[in-house]
Amino acid sequence: MERKNAWKKYSEEKRKAVFAFGEDYKKFISDCKTERECVTELIAQAQAAGFEDLKEVIAQGRKIQPGDKLYADNMGKMLAVFVIGRQPLEEGMNILGAHIDSPRLDLKQVPLYEDTELALFDTHYYGGVKKYQWVALPLALHGVVVKKDGTKVVINIGEQENDPVFGISDLLVHLASEQLEKKASKVIEGENLDLLVGSIPFEDKEQKEKAKETVKTNVLRILKDQYDIEEEDFLSAEVEVVPAGRARDYGLDRSMIMGYGHDDRVCAFPSFAAILEAGVCEKTSVCLLVDKEEIGSVGATGMQSKFFSYAVAEIMEAMGGFCQVAFNRAMTNSKVLSSDVSAAYDPLYASVMEKRNCAYFGNGLVFNKYTGSRGKSGSNDANPEYMAELRRIMEDNDVSFQTSELGKVDQGGGGTIAYILANYNMSVIDSGVAVLNMHAPWEIISKADLYEAKLGYTAFLKEA
Repeated sequence: MERKNAWKKYSEEKRKAVFAFGEDYKKFISDCKTERECVTELIAQAQAAGFEDLKEVIAQGRKIQPGDKLYADNMGKMLAVFVIGRQPLEEGMNILGAHIDSPRLDLKQVPLYEDTELALFDTHYYGGVKKYQWVALPLALHGVVVKKDGTKVVINIGEQENDPVFGISDLLVHLASEQLEKKASKVIEGENLDLLVGSIPFEDKEQKEKAKETVKTNVLRILKDQYDIEEEDFLSAEVEVVPAGRARDYGLDRSMIMGYGHDDRVCAFPSFAAILEAGVCEKTSVCLLVDKEEIGSVGATGMQSKFFSYAVAEIMEAMGGFCQVAFNRAMTNSKVLSSDVSAAYDPLYASVMEKRNCAYFGNGLVFNKYTGSRGKSGSNDANPEYMAELRRIMEDNDVSFQTSELGKVDQGGGGTIAYILANYNMSVIDSGVAVLNMHAPWEIISKADLYEAKLGYTAFLKEA
């Protein structure tokens, strides 16, 4: 079948819209490099657009009606946004589900140590990473430190022009003959992904003879003076190590964006934009943004938690009374785009791709009928009836789209949150944006694909 590049259909006015949306997205992923930062920013945008906190609506005993705009926040790391539709909730919802966590490094609970008058932070990598990609890069610290009295200290160091940055050292090539013989998975060991954070010793003339680990002491002094953090406070901290720097235009034609965390914020951002743009639809619209996808969707803020179903139950109760049968119908009748990225075809690594069934930059929104690995293991496999409906919606709304698999059959694979939502008996398919360098510190996407994702998600909310 002929593939059509979306850039070819754009008028000059439409091209300006594509680039303008790309600018909005670049700001978002530059400012929001953690789940908490994403949720905080999107709640602010939701409130500005007239959305109300579901908890407050329930506390006030108000009845929820068609047209109401609501959001539910789960522990600051998971967000559900609802626009109540004109049809009864038991007729189903149209759901855009994406994840807002990305591969990274996390500080351990006892992270700070000194070795040969160098102070370092010990880390534990999060999600599927090629460990060798994280060395010799400028890195930043983002997160929160919660003190025993409940005080929360927000950490964001390495993003401003005058901020210091951090890094993980690599072995100089002159001494790397043995290292270069290792498998890529062993070139850098996980326990060696430690962050260099200081080298000046602290000198107290009165205690000079007794002083030990003086560089570590100096780092602790800086943390105390600038952030009021004690070493023990790291026991109740959540600090993430991410690439330092802002998203940038990529390519001489500025058609692409290089940034950290495209997987999966490149789907989360247009999903949220779509629910704002679609307005009140026949069915209730939902934008569901979740944590922990990169490690199996586990935990209280992952898709396997009960948060979303509890939120739907609360809405049903506030609309006139919860009924288990009506709840079951609402979930069963719902349709979902599990909005997650797909691998873009890379001519430098053509051997792992099957050209007829892979995603290409500029060809628009990607639908993956199934994901999984080696025999579709761990996959949600969408029904052809649902795929046919989506084809109609996309074509009727002039949305550029393509279908894809994640590489050759025996090459590998991956999963998304799709199978979890499918457990409710919903119609679910994976859809998203093609990405180069997936799971690397700096990933690449096409501005055209980002824009077509927003158009496709908006059309889905209105017409599915």
